[in-house]
Amino acid sequence: MPDDLPALVRAAPALRGIFCDVDDTLTKDGVLVPEAYAALAAARAAGLHVVPVTGRAAGWAAVFASTWPVDAAIAENGAVYFRRAAGSRVVTARFWQSDAERAAAQITLDRIRDDVLRHVPRARLADDQWLRRCDLAFDIGETQRLSNDEIDDILARIRKGGASATRSTIHAHAMSGDWDKARMCARLARELFGEDLDTTRSAWLFVGDSPNDQSCFAYFPLSVGVANVRRWLDVLSPPPRYVASKEGGEGFAEIVLALLGRAA
Repeated sequence: MPDDLPALVRAAPALRGIFCDVDDTLTKDGVLVPEAYAALAAARAAGLHVVPVTGRAAGWAAVFASTWPVDAAIAENGAVYFRRAAGSRVVTARFWQSDAERAAAQITLDRIRDDVLRHVPRARLADDQWLRRCDLAFDIGETQRLSNDEIDDILARIRKGGASATRSTIHAHAMSGDWDKARMCARLARELFGEDLDTTRSAWLFVGDSPNDQSCFAYFPLSVGVANVRRWLDVLSPPPRYVASKEGGEGFAEIVLALLGRAA
């Protein structure tokens, strides 16, 4: 079983930065929790790098990067990140794939989309699909709740169609490429911060809540789940090393303030 936060505070070295999921990690019922936003700002004020890492569409991350107190924002489970230039509101995108690779991948995704919508009666695309640049997302828990059998069918069809599949609490994702959240965290840290996470990742925190955070739970020694991650502990391998006592954005704030208190 994961350890609790006092164990995290004792184990954490001087932190360099925080990567965190968004949905059900910073939010509750789809709304950003005020305490979580305040924790993001407090972490930045303390000199930490802060980067949201979401399965949400590229269009969402462009807004996060331009308006939130963060260094950058990763979207579509690692397919792209956005950063804001110093002293500017202009954000620029860095994609995992080249333009040509994305165009080829889209053919695979279109075929998977048609197959899933044809064979899974209640399947529907995520409402933010039109804002996506690299992945395909199906709504499994945002505006409707699909059964486990329906979700498993979607995930199986994605894999049979030649793409990798993952899920969050709200979406099932098809990705025609070799990225994941952890790999893009490492690329971003190298390109933006000059950090080799393979060497320094023990000084970086990751906070998440669901299966599409699996790669980061495995990669970061300081991996933490907000309390609602407990519903996934039997399928996460490995699970996060530590778990907060509170859910969603309140849990994120609990984690960050505990660590900042240690440094104060």
